[in-house]
Amino acid sequence: MAAVLALMAPVAAQAQADGQRPEVAAAAQAVGDKVVAWRRDIHANPELGNRETRTAALVAEHLRALGLDPKTGIATTGVTAVLKGGRPGPRIALRADMDALPVTERAEVPFASKVTTTFRGQQTGVMHACGHDAHTSVLMGVVEALVAMKEELPGEVMFIFQPAEEGPPDGEEGGAEEMLAQGIFKDFKPEAVFGLHVFSTLNAGQIGVHAGPTMAASDRFNIVVKGRQTHGSRPWGGIDPIVAAADVIGTAQTVVSRRQDISKQPVVLSFGAIEGGIRYNIIPDQVEMVGTIRTFDEGMRQQVFADLINVAEKVAQAHGATAVAQVPDTKGNPVTVNDAALTERMLPSLRKVVGADNVVDPGLTMGAEDFSFYAREVPGLFFFVGSTPQGQDPKTAPSNHSPEFFLDESALDIGVRALLQVSLDYLNDPPRG
Repeated sequence: MAAVLALMAPVAAQAQADGQRPEVAAAAQAVGDKVVAWRRDIHANPELGNRETRTAALVAEHLRALGLDPKTGIATTGVTAVLKGGRPGPRIALRADMDALPVTERAEVPFASKVTTTFRGQQTGVMHACGHDAHTSVLMGVVEALVAMKEELPGEVMFIFQPAEEGPPDGEEGGAEEMLAQGIFKDFKPEAVFGLHVFSTLNAGQIGVHAGPTMAASDRFNIVVKGRQTHGSRPWGGIDPIVAAADVIGTAQTVVSRRQDISKQPVVLSFGAIEGGIRYNIIPDQVEMVGTIRTFDEGMRQQVFADLINVAEKVAQAHGATAVAQVPDTKGNPVTVNDAALTERMLPSLRKVVGADNVVDPGLTMGAEDFSFYAREVPGLFFFVGSTPQGQDPKTAPSNHSPEFFLDESALDIGVRALLQVSLDYLNDPPRG
């Protein structure tokens, strides 16, 4: 209840740090209430990847009302628009993602999601458990602020509202890779691209940024262990895929712990879902398992693929079963790399927003982001905005993707200020050479 009361209170304006542009503070204050309202509306009406029709319509309507000419339907539901400033200058792109997750919300907020859907054959809730509602609303606020400065603005800015960052539905294309495949950087090639992510591992008031490789490459796998169905009272009458699958899961842990040099780079292999059987006294024909692999090194990535396939097939065989291992089973995300020179250049901008002591280096993050595709095309900077309320330990706070994920809405104000400060500093004083 305390969290709810805190949410309902007005969002406190952030103290202006030394060097923050006065127009940033004024703009953030002007759009602040709108950003909160957009965020709460989007949060209460979440949509899964490639299904963000309502969210995309809200974004496009806002852009049109500001006098922009948005392009819609990109990569299914994506929206872009370009703002041309009144003065010559560089080109940059700002990106936000719009999709939610198949998670049933348990956070105590008055605008909690009640949306449900069927995902992988199961009924589930839909929730902005990763904070993409915040990203979308922050960028909507930044668009409005930059449009208001249009006459004095140097250069051009592309706004990217992207679907399916969490991945498109099976059998569909989507996300950043598809946005690029459909040509958003063909006629407008920015010199730099910027993005942010609200993050539970930091307190509100903090910004996290790491130069170089920042977020891991992510790959999904699917393993089907096939046995032979029999009555639960006569296991010898069939081949038990459940026991074989359990052995595969246990042995797969050695792929990282015994076969990878994790003193070189971290590696994660996690199983996320297991499905097999329908009745207590029937040993089923098969068990399906899906999971994720996270790496920072391409050689290590390929070795994990090979080792996991080997474990699945050989362990299943030892039980008299067979395994069909698709590793990976879809195209994954590459490592998200923050351009070192761009990061160094923009660090002072972030410090101007929250103060030098509140800009921290979170190190390598095993989470993944398809912002990585944009950052492979042009220099990119992706930073984290703390979302856990001050006074709460972020180490124990519900994490992104948790049904109890909670956003301190002061993070919205910081997000607007940070993205504006970075944009204006770059546009007014681009790199030389």
